[in-house]
Amino acid sequence: MDSFKEVLWDPKVIEETSMAEIEEHIGNMGLDRREKEVIKRIIHTTGDLNLADKVRFHPKAVKAGLQALKNGASVYTDVNMLRAGINLKKLRQYGGSVYCKVHRPEVSEQAKSMGITRSAAAMRMFGNQLNNQLVAVGNAPTALFEVLQMVQKGLTKPSLIIGIPVGFVGAAQSKELLTEFEIPYITLPGTRGGSPVAAAAVNALIYMLEEYHG
Repeated sequence: MDSFKEVLWDPKVIEETSMAEIEEHIGNMGLDRREKEVIKRIIHTTGDLNLADKVRFHPKAVKAGLQALKNGASVYTDVNMLRAGINLKKLRQYGGSVYCKVHRPEVSEQAKSMGITRSAAAMRMFGNQLNNQLVAVGNAPTALFEVLQMVQKGLTKPSLIIGIPVGFVGAAQSKELLTEFEIPYITLPGTRGGSPVAAAAVNALIYMLEEYHG
C-alpha cells in the first residue's frame, strides 16, 4: 500500500508533469510553436507520442482559429460527446459557445426523410450559421462530408474546420478530401481520431487565446 504515496493526486500537477514530459519528447522536432501546442494537447489526450508528426495543419489554420475565437466565434460539433469535451467556461470569456443539434427531434426526422445520418443532417440544418465559426467533427465522417459539400456549393464558409472523425468507413476519405480544400483545417489522417482528439485541438486554441494578439 505504500506505493500509493508515490501517486500524483493534484490534477494541475499531473497536467503540468505530463506536458513537460511531452515537451521533452517533441521539443526538438522543429515544430511551429503554436501548432506544437495543439499537438501537445492531442498527445496529452491520447497518450500517444507517435502522433507528434501525424497531425496535419493548413498553413493558416491556427491563426484563423485563434482570430475567429478572439472575435467571439462559436464551435459547432457533430456529437454531444465532443461538445462536452470543450472548455465552455473558458470559451464564453471570449463571447463564444458550443452547439450541437444531433439529438434534436427535427434533425432525426430530416435524417430519415433524406436518407442521411443525423450528424450530417444537423450540419445541414446549421447552414450559414457556420459562417466565420469553428466546425469540429470528431465522430461522424458523414458530418465532415456534409460540411465540405456545403462549402463547395458556397452555402457556408467556416473560419476553421477541425476534422478528426474516427473509424473504418469514410473517416480517412473525409479527412483526405478536407486537405484538398483551401479552407483552414486541422486533421489527423487515416482511421484514427475521435471526439476527445477533436476537443483537445479546440481546447488548445482556446488556451492560447490569452497570449494571442493577432
